[in-house]
Amino acid sequence: MAIITMAALLSLSEIPHFTNNLSLTTTQETIQNATNLIAKWEKFTSIFHQNRPQAQEFIACVEQLRTAMHFLIAHRPCSHLLGEANNLIKLAMLRLEKEFFYILSANRDCLTPQSVSSGSSRLSPRSLSFSNSEEDDNEDADSLLLDRAMTDLKMIAQTMIACGYSKECGNIYRVTRKSIVDEEVYRLGIRTYNPSQIMRLDHKSLQRYVDKWIFAAKIAVKSIFRGEKVLCDRVFAVSDTMNQTCIAHTTMEAGMNLLRFPELLAKTKASPEKIVLLINLFETISDLWPEIESIFSYETLSPIKSQALASIQKLTESTQAILAEFVSSIQKNASKTAPAGGGIHPLTYKVMDYVALLADRAGTLSDILSGDDYAAQSPFPESYFDSASPTPNSGVASRIAWIILVLLCKLDKKAEIYKDIGLSYLFLANNLQFVVDRVGATSLRLLLGEEWLSNQEKKVKLYAGSYESVAWAKVMAALPAAAEAESSPAAACKEHFRRFNAAFQAACKKQSAWSVPDPKLRDEIKMSIARKVVPAYRRFYESCYVAIVNEERDLEVLVRLSPDNLGNYLSDLFHAAVEILEDSSPPASPLSSSHYKLKLARCL
Repeated sequence: MAIITMAALLSLSEIPHFTNNLSLTTTQETIQNATNLIAKWEKFTSIFHQNRPQAQEFIACVEQLRTAMHFLIAHRPCSHLLGEANNLIKLAMLRLEKEFFYILSANRDCLTPQSVSSGSSRLSPRSLSFSNSEEDDNEDADSLLLDRAMTDLKMIAQTMIACGYSKECGNIYRVTRKSIVDEEVYRLGIRTYNPSQIMRLDHKSLQRYVDKWIFAAKIAVKSIFRGEKVLCDRVFAVSDTMNQTCIAHTTMEAGMNLLRFPELLAKTKASPEKIVLLINLFETISDLWPEIESIFSYETLSPIKSQALASIQKLTESTQAILAEFVSSIQKNASKTAPAGGGIHPLTYKVMDYVALLADRAGTLSDILSGDDYAAQSPFPESYFDSASPTPNSGVASRIAWIILVLLCKLDKKAEIYKDIGLSYLFLANNLQFVVDRVGATSLRLLLGEEWLSNQEKKVKLYAGSYESVAWAKVMAALPAAAEAESSPAAACKEHFRRFNAAFQAACKKQSAWSVPDPKLRDEIKMSIARKVVPAYRRFYESCYVAIVNEERDLEVLVRLSPDNLGNYLSDLFHAAVEILEDSSPPASPLSSSHYKLKLARCL
């Protein structure tokens, strides 16, 4: 009995039914034809490249030879022909191994994962079989080369698997294709990262890495990995096991390296400025998740999906932790200095810049915060926000409103640093006005709503009113009531003029160094002061001036101000702030605080 390898000794259950119709003579003819055909192409590089019709004949010959072996095993197990057929199968498999490798190597350019991915949608059912030269002429050249290569590879793989040579076929595919996938991913800048390497990067370097990773991830998932899956599905359509084994081998290392980077970055030391990077990474992976889930759907590829989920989870945890730490840092801010003149506090710039950046990413941030315990324990009632314009990002709105509230509470404490109560109120008005302006000019407006904004504007007016009441109390107290002014003797009138002059001069001198950075608020405060002081002074002036005009020698010294020029002196209020604001250029971006910080530095 001939010695037959286990690879060639196929299961009897796989013997085609039509082998019963074969005869010994037909089997001998099949073996002879196979001998001649295999010998004919022994010294040629590639049948598929040099003579496609004969390549099809070669595949058919191998199938006939396999059928003949089934016949011999069933009916002539001791025939010497079985040994001959087995040897021919071996030679045929060696030839197909070379053909398989040649097609993968020679068509490397057209079989790149990107080409396969983009070309898969253009492949027609007709391309699954051999096409004649006339049909080929009608096909796009690149698409035709890709289609032919994939069809040939599928045919060879199907034949080798049927003959028991799946291992040899798979080894060639895995080694060849893995190097291609690894090279393509490497060109995108994806490397094998380690935690210590990432921890040493400064923020600008991290930003470059993240930008590069986001660009690379989209191409890798949507093009490289997708293309490799399309190719594997096509070539190994007859064997799920081969398909899963090969796609796992070619993409596992590259896929794990790609999707591990976000998790490694999220594990580095948390800092407030890193939150935007984490949100961008989370958004990218989330957007790619449907493709990741589809491409790596096999059990053999589950580690890649698990890595993607691990990165999403760690990005979520780190982002939530950074937000919590940011709020804590506001509460713990122990600075004992305050802006000269009641200007905008550096903490206000920092917090509002931060929440404005968060608002621009509200959609993604909403997904990140959806599983946070805070979302279910909002400190605000539903009525706190504008019910007329509900938003799907209410969790983000609540979180941002809470951060702003923590800021305002801290500013209340900062206001106590000022010894002048009027300046404390002006400080609060200035800072809350800055908050209102920043909210109104950014995406924060859509999140927090018009009602929230209106409520804060009312509070600004209350602070401004409190400032006026305190800061101008002595000036107003220096003026007598209307009835008293009419009945006051000349001596009393002179005293009232002296008291008013002293109080008004002191108030103007002090407040000329105070700051109201917002032009609109500054004008509103000046107008409000004028509406209170000028009419009251005019009544007093008209009543008392007549009483002293003929008695006072140094009238110009005593009556220094007329009602008409009182407003000129009021215009000098907040003089430093006016010069700084009007001499400065507008900020380059509504999210940049460098302009405001420059003004603050000049005020100080």
